[in-house]
Amino acid sequence: MKLNPNFTDQELVEMILTKNRQNMAITLLYRQYYGVLENYILQNSGSSDDAADIIQEVMLIFVQMISEGKFRAESSIKSFLYSICRNLWITELRKRKSSAARQEKYEESTEKVDSDVSESIAKTESLKYIMGLFQELGNKCKQILQLFYYEELPMKEICEKLDFSSEQVLRNKKYKCLKSLIEKTQASPQVYQNLQKALRHE
Repeated sequence: MKLNPNFTDQELVEMILTKNRQNMAITLLYRQYYGVLENYILQNSGSSDDAADIIQEVMLIFVQMISEGKFRAESSIKSFLYSICRNLWITELRKRKSSAARQEKYEESTEKVDSDVSESIAKTESLKYIMGLFQELGNKCKQILQLFYYEELPMKEICEKLDFSSEQVLRNKKYKCLKSLIEKTQASPQVYQNLQKALRHE
């Protein structure tokens, strides 16, 4: 089926709200906006792999916000996606900077244990919460999300560890796992917010 690239923003929103046309809408969004979102990440210390992972999350969040009625067309879809992408990437860079700073601090000195203990406790609580949700998705999804979000392994290493035929196949599976996870939390905005925080170790 040939996809018409000239849908209006309103038509794309309506497609996303129609379950049997949602995947088509997401495909169109990828085709139209992947390049500009990838370019932003590449120009801000990211790689193509970083872009692929972040843009997956951008699309999931956008679909979720439309489903919750939080996109009111006050800005264009392009601007909205760009804003989500920017916020996600800034959060990721801060997380990496924090991780690098902790590692450097550890190498310089093994003192000041209290802050590390507090952080460990916070991460453990988040992990317990999120792993409870992962259990409902099946073992393969649980493994993928745990390795990516909590062990922070690169996609290449996860691909080898879990015997996926390619990184793209793995990304497709990760996308489906995240989508299922978000769908399970749709009924409760508070649970969804907790999920987002847990995935980012906040």
